Amino acid sequence: MLAAERRDHLLDLLAREGKIVAKDVAAALGISEDSVRRDLRDLAGEGLCQRVYGGALPVSPAVADYRTRQTVAPGGKRKVASVAAGLVRPGGALILDGGTTALAVVHALPRDLACTVITHSPTIAAALLDHPEAEIFLLGGRLFKHSAVACGAAAVEAAQNVSADLCFLGVTGVHPDAGLTTGDAEEAAMKRALAARAADTYILASSEKIGTASRFRVLPWEEISGLITDAAPDGPVIEQLTARGVEVLGTG
Repeated sequence: MLAAERRDHLLDLLAREGKIVAKDVAAALGISEDSVRRDLRDLAGEGLCQRVYGGALPVSPAVADYRTRQTVAPGGKRKVASVAAGLVRPGGALILDGGTTALAVVHALPRDLACTVITHSPTIAAALLDHPEAEIFLLGGRLFKHSAVACGAAAVEAAQNVSADLCFLGVTGVHPDAGLTTGDAEEAAMKRALAARAADTYILASSEKIGTASRFRVLPWEEISGLITDAAPDGPVIEQLTARGVEVLGTG
């Protein structure tokens, strides 16, 4: 099989199965695992897969820059945001992550809702200025421009001095095996710090992130209260997560 044919075969397998196991592909095609790994390195270099131990997973589309992500699945993000906003109670305290889905949550909150919102995103804080009853607490640190959020040691230290009823986190990848992932190590650490300060943490993930993976794990499944997504409940990934006990809040 020519290199171009192997490439097409790997991409088709990734689309159909949601993962590539290098040793299985090598056995099926009668080639060495080294050849498969080289092909996967090339695909990963083009941003077409996320390499993991023993193979590869679908790459998340959410690794694009902030401006581009604003145009990705806006309808799905609004549906997720609507469900999330319904969990926020009057007088409660919410830790709200940055990113485009979190911004949709701000727009979904009732404008007259009296609550406290703790965030490390200046974009989220500015959007909340239109909510006169919301108390805004902004955590500072080095600005990670990809998601327009504060990260680093100063931001993590600031997060350790707050607490809340709820935490809404965005991630770039949701996969049964890889878990909850994002593309930057410091951002992943900041998300963990925020989640540790809330009684309940929910993951906000529109359907394009389901079944994909990025490089850095954020949290194990057992440390979240649930996943909010507009993905079909009978999809293979959602069924796997439900079977392992993850609470999935759908938008249907």
